[in-house]
Amino acid sequence: MILTKSEEEIQLMREPCAIVRDCLKFVGDRIRAGMTTKDVDTLVYDFIKASGAEPSCLGYCGYPASACVSVNEVVVHGIPDERVLDEGDIVSVDIVAYKNGFHGDCCRTFCIGEVSEEKRKLVRVTEECFWKGIEGLKAGTPLYNIGYQVQRHAEENGFSVIRAYTGHGIGREMHEDPNVPNFGRKGTGVRLEAGTVICVEPMIALGTWKVKVLSDEWTAITLDKKSAAHYENTLVVREDGVEILTL
Repeated sequence: MILTKSEEEIQLMREPCAIVRDCLKFVGDRIRAGMTTKDVDTLVYDFIKASGAEPSCLGYCGYPASACVSVNEVVVHGIPDERVLDEGDIVSVDIVAYKNGFHGDCCRTFCIGEVSEEKRKLVRVTEECFWKGIEGLKAGTPLYNIGYQVQRHAEENGFSVIRAYTGHGIGREMHEDPNVPNFGRKGTGVRLEAGTVICVEPMIALGTWKVKVLSDEWTAITLDKKSAAHYENTLVVREDGVEILTL
């Protein structure tokens, strides 16, 4: 069931959303070659705790870290460890913070030093897919219009759209209805109501859209081990458009 949020609830969500936004800016200013993915996770943990919030991912269904730090072929849910970031890597950092009884969620993909033109284009197009996905989005828009627009832009640029993972509703729970896929048929799906809060998060790959999950039961990589990128914001559907809470 899709739960719309009151203006009072949306107001309470602003703070955790601002925290994850500012945390990713903090991380982006510091991430560099030679750091480990665990170092990145420590930055996230310390920032969220210093902001008076809790890292929602830590302990979620047994997840052992505060951030998902996904390098190159890792699509999502990369568990931070002693892996060292190298020049030319791309790194998706996905974080969620809990405060005021609500969660805020966003993700960015960072380029480590000089990356290939192919990877740089992937990161750029993945962010563009987010903006294409929300074009025309407002109360009454069919849900799958978002995925249709994401998929069209990704494929026009020669990339593929990950099917196994989707965006989602968010609020008092980290994951709520509806699922928000990054593919779909225009004009189909439930019509979104004003006050619906969702995370739109394109996950786009250089090669195949197929993934496999490693033995840790979290880390999802592309089947062909080509790189993927990820970009996400939390937003509110309004009568005349959207309000992005994590920008």
